[in-house]
Amino acid sequence: VQLQASGGGLVQAGGSLRLSCAASGSIFSIGAMGWYRQAPGKQRELVADYTSGGNINYADSVKGRFTVSRDNAKDMVYLQMNSLRPEDTAVYYCTAFITTTQARQLPSYYWGQETQVTVSS
Repeated sequence: VQLQASGGGLVQAGGSLRLSCAASGSIFSIGAMGWYRQAPGKQRELVADYTSGGNINYADSVKGRFTVSRDNAKDMVYLQMNSLRPEDTAVYYCTAFITTTQARQLPSYYWGQETQVTVSS
């Protein structure tokens, strides 16, 4: 199983970026999908997640600016980031709780590779 993230980059404050993440491999089912980030010198934090039941959670710092969505048919999760601030600068990771076809009794969290988001002031 792999999670492939894309869409990071450099943007000015107030701008927008859209991150995408695709899960692939021997997937039986996917539960929650979401995004974490880690800024330099800080701990990794949850940005947003989207459960398979449709519940969505956001970090307080991104509410009203970021929108998480998912396409279950494509096993993808997205993060639309608007009104970006310099403090949003971080490495972003997508994550998904996946049950593989080979291990249906052992669902696990999988992490995508990092994608850098840099917001200049």
